[in-house]
Amino acid sequence: MFLKSLSGRFLVLTTVFVLLAEVLIFLPSVARFREDYLLRHLEKAQIASLALLADNMLSEKLEAELLENAGVFNVVLLRDEARQLVLSSDVPSPVVETFDLRHYGALELMGDAVTRLVNPRNDVIRVIGRPVRGAGQQIEITMGTAPLRSAMIDYGKRISVLSAGILMIASVFLFVTVRRFMVRPIRRVVLAMSTYAEAPEDARRIIEPSAGISELREAEAALASMQTHVTAALRQKERLAQLGGAVAKISHDLRNILSVAQLSSDRLQDSEDPGVKRSLPRLVNSLSRAVNLCESTLAFGKAEEPPPRLDHVMLAGIVDDVMEEERLASEGAGIVLTADVPAGMSVRADPEQLYRVIGNLVRNARQAINASGCPGRISLTARETGDEWRIDVEDSGPGLPARAREHLFRPFQGSVRRGGIGLGLAISSELVKGHGGRLELLSSGPDGSVFAVFLPKTVAVLADLPE
Repeated sequence: MFLKSLSGRFLVLTTVFVLLAEVLIFLPSVARFREDYLLRHLEKAQIASLALLADNMLSEKLEAELLENAGVFNVVLLRDEARQLVLSSDVPSPVVETFDLRHYGALELMGDAVTRLVNPRNDVIRVIGRPVRGAGQQIEITMGTAPLRSAMIDYGKRISVLSAGILMIASVFLFVTVRRFMVRPIRRVVLAMSTYAEAPEDARRIIEPSAGISELREAEAALASMQTHVTAALRQKERLAQLGGAVAKISHDLRNILSVAQLSSDRLQDSEDPGVKRSLPRLVNSLSRAVNLCESTLAFGKAEEPPPRLDHVMLAGIVDDVMEEERLASEGAGIVLTADVPAGMSVRADPEQLYRVIGNLVRNARQAINASGCPGRISLTARETGDEWRIDVEDSGPGLPARAREHLFRPFQGSVRRGGIGLGLAISSELVKGHGGRLELLSSGPDGSVFAVFLPKTVAVLADLPE
């Protein structure tokens, strides 16, 4: 279990890398030790030979003692272009290899050191080097390899013990450091996530970035941002649920009131007053639409927006009703409303839902122009292609800000009007999608905005739908 943790794996990796580093250091160290060992024996042999040169009358016993002290079998000096056997003794076996320390590179030294460590035989080797302090041109010695190998093994043991101590100390320090500066902050993030998950609506459980490591601090900041957005979204959903319940109750009571007003308007049909006769159809239509809106609101609050009742309807009649109501609402505001709908153009749509879509688009355009405090124009054009009907609503308002364009068709987020709730476009987009079409913002800028409604002419057949 410990090896699966970040601390355990880091400790294992640290141990592996330190051991690898020690191996890489061990080979050059042993090679250097071997070279120094041979050079020391060359120097001892040179000192012994100089003692003999100073006094040619040395006894055989003293000569043997000098060779034993130097750790060699014989010594050959090259002086004044003359090669001379200075000290000699019996060689136990033939010379198997010659090493010229004057021309060896680092890789050759390491290779010879490894070979000597793995070879347990006591061979006789010849070593060639330069005498120190200019005491000749060349010095040669013969010596056994057993003492050399034994010294190399002792040196390797000391290096290994020292390396193990360094490894243990480094591992402990690294382990404590990683736990202090990495594992603990990560555990803090995990604890903050689990604590927040228990009650995401509690803003007190949102993490406060405090890590000293920049990457962990960025992770904490990202987590805090996500938690903030989730908490806000949950609060908004809770408010929407409460608002939906309130709207449903209001719509229910308002529908009953409007139904009474609708019944009362039916009695006005018998009136002979010319003004009443002219206004009565619009009054009846307005009351019917208001009742349908209340019923649709109740269905929307239950997330059960009724499917459209598709039929071929004359688009001009729906557009005229919308334009007439908006002209009355914008009277005196200096707004010119125009409509260009081909005569006899019919579309396949639900008349009530299409009226709501067009009404929302024109009403939003009128409110945008009113908010600017300047006169303006709203134009509606309709045309058809081989595949779809298209309805454009263009205005000369101030355009939509960037934030509104990002959340254009999201409930309670796409409003740009002060006091608006941003439901109109969201509902319109949902209604158009129910027709199999789409609602798009074609352009928006200082010169105005253009929305387009696309309604398909084809009817989706179940067999044609992708599986």
